[in-house]
Amino acid sequence: MADELQSFLGTGWSFPPTFTKSTDMVQMVSNVQDIEQSLLIILSTIPGERLMRPEFGCDLKRLVFEINDSTLIANFNHIIYHALLNFEPRVNFIEAIIINRDELDGVLQVQVNFEIITTNTRHNIVFPFYLQGEGTNVSI
Repeated sequence: MADELQSFLGTGWSFPPTFTKSTDMVQMVSNVQDIEQSLLIILSTIPGERLMRPEFGCDLKRLVFEINDSTLIANFNHIIYHALLNFEPRVNFIEAIIINRDELDGVLQVQVNFEIITTNTRHNIVFPFYLQGEGTNVSI
């Protein structure tokens, strides 16, 4: 726990929030893991979803019904760049790359490459983006 408090990259609650039974304390994450979880929260939050911060999030949902082409990749990069610029000051966005296309299930695996400013190290996370709306798999 002392190492987590000494972390210069930050320490925060784990996501989703979990509690340890032995200490009745919330589980904490630090360093790169804290940044990665922060990025996943930003990417999966729709602007307007948080009542007290309506501008927070990344508006990727507007790309749900777009054609899977180079314009989609450019839009991904543009939207993610601005979301990380506004809401995650510890990183510089490098690029987003589509690494897996499962068009039958409507899922794109998007690799988000970023650089941690303080340590000047490059990292990436893989974010699943669902091309179909949640109500599209309706059985009759």
